[in-house]
Amino acid sequence: MKLLPALLLLVAGIGSLAAQDTSKSAPPPAPPPQPAAAAQPAAPSDVKVEAVLARNVQDRSPQDSGTAFPDSVGTVVLWMRVTGANGQTLHHVWFHGDDQVGDVALTIAGSPWRSWSRKTIPADAKGAWHVEIRDAGGATLKRIDFTVGQ
Repeated sequence: MKLLPALLLLVAGIGSLAAQDTSKSAPPPAPPPQPAAAAQPAAPSDVKVEAVLARNVQDRSPQDSGTAFPDSVGTVVLWMRVTGANGQTLHHVWFHGDDQVGDVALTIAGSPWRSWSRKTIPADAKGAWHVEIRDAGGATLKRIDFTVGQ
């Protein structure tokens, strides 16, 4: 007979579970946390560029800088120090006269960041040259004019 009251209590307990009011549902779970936003590249207006032309780079510093080089120079280096362009790709676009003769893409991995590119100058490529530092969208951030052999 002791089994009957225990059975009645069990049935009553199950019945009360089935009779729970479910019209008030629990609030929806909170959305999962979003990963931290990746660092966005700086806007071109925030980018600051210092640049010089040189014959060489030693210990990450330009050597023998100038804007006029003899026709025997061999190569010219565009050295730059960039602030505020972390994550961007900048281009050194080289011109002899009005003809584009080179485009070097450089990834800027910090701020400030130093980088450079070299351009071979043929002995017969005398005259006016210039190089532009451009952002990925093509906007010119800096231009340096130079001459070879004059």
